[in-house]
Amino acid sequence: MTTTERDGWELVGDGWHFPTSIALGEGGVLYLAESGLPFAGAPPGGRVWRVDPTGSRTLLAEDLRAPVNGLTLHAGGLYVSEGGHPGRITRLGLDGTRTTVLDDLPGPGNYHTNMAVIGPDDKLYFSQGALTNLGIVGLDAYAIGWLRRLPHGHDLPGYPVTLAGVNVTTADPTSSDPHARATTGGFSPFATESQHRQRVPAGLPATAAVMRCDLDGSNLELVAWGLRNAYGLGFLPDGRLLAVDQGADDRGSRAVGQAPDLLFDVHPGRWYGWPDFIGGIPVTDERFLPERGEPPTMLLIDHDQLPPPEEPLLQFPPHVAAVKFDVVPEAGEHAGDLYVALFGDEVPMTAPSGPRVGRSIARVDTSAWTLHPLAPGPVRRPIDVRIDAAEGWVYVLDFGQFEMVDTGVEADASSGALWRFPLPTTTRS
Repeated sequence: MTTTERDGWELVGDGWHFPTSIALGEGGVLYLAESGLPFAGAPPGGRVWRVDPTGSRTLLAEDLRAPVNGLTLHAGGLYVSEGGHPGRITRLGLDGTRTTVLDDLPGPGNYHTNMAVIGPDDKLYFSQGALTNLGIVGLDAYAIGWLRRLPHGHDLPGYPVTLAGVNVTTADPTSSDPHARATTGGFSPFATESQHRQRVPAGLPATAAVMRCDLDGSNLELVAWGLRNAYGLGFLPDGRLLAVDQGADDRGSRAVGQAPDLLFDVHPGRWYGWPDFIGGIPVTDERFLPERGEPPTMLLIDHDQLPPPEEPLLQFPPHVAAVKFDVVPEAGEHAGDLYVALFGDEVPMTAPSGPRVGRSIARVDTSAWTLHPLAPGPVRRPIDVRIDAAEGWVYVLDFGQFEMVDTGVEADASSGALWRFPLPTTTRS
């Protein structure tokens, strides 16, 4: 591929429209997905490209439901996670043929159908983000650049839950009366109240969940619930499933402050705490006091009827927006560790103010579950990282110039780029 060097990194290609995902093929071939988010005049609809070693690009698919959040190569086909409304997972043949694997997944909402990965049991595992910040549909929907709509979908629990009857009253922008008010409860449509001790049955598909199915979409089942937005999924060589779960924000009808992103070991039948616990700690703890809005109270009661909330392997700093990761191969320094992309903060959407954080690649030591920064590179918004063990490269996908501002989003439609740097190969002592 034609490359340009910068600070030890090589630019493989640029001009992409808000790309989110890469997959490594054979013989130096790459596959790259553009989200399809139409910010700053970018063309709407997700696209998947084949990128040859010469740098030439071939369009394999377009008009996918935006945002496309994941791309996984398996057995001669690409599994494409389409987050649009509704969500969908499609198998894309390398000749461009499409087969729907799953359709009518939850949405629209705050988060979407996320990346899918293939497990050692030859099943398709994927995550479904929450449709709200912390369980209540609120006016913050208008502050989210990719949503900006009310009403939108409400959350569906993975296990049966009992509500505490918490309701929040806000302005009602869906009414023609400028003075109208709406009262909304947890796991309820906008302007619908919840009741004390109201039972909500489990849904399938659920939101804030990890699920799995056969490769053709049959036999869908819940793996675990309570992961707010597990944007990154992946298996360790020993078969353990890891998830990077993005922390709740200081916004909306149920705000929390300084919630970290979390790295979890995902086990079937467990509860990971959302919407009432963060890393095993109640959202009512003083460390999570919000700057915007009242301190949250518990949305659920009878927590003892759920599995105990899981504790994470690792906490990331608040607002770094940890996203996707890859495992360092045996040939690399720190073999078995993770390289994680940190997309970076989205202030003022996610919090009233604060320094810029993230926007880099970090290493997770999987022997001690500690976080270690890597030397900064030229990327603006890293969103995916893939390691080519055969060729000795670490590929980093840059979503591009994208900042949240008080009026919405400031972005550059063609600023997405693909970079790489050599995989360090010193053997760990």
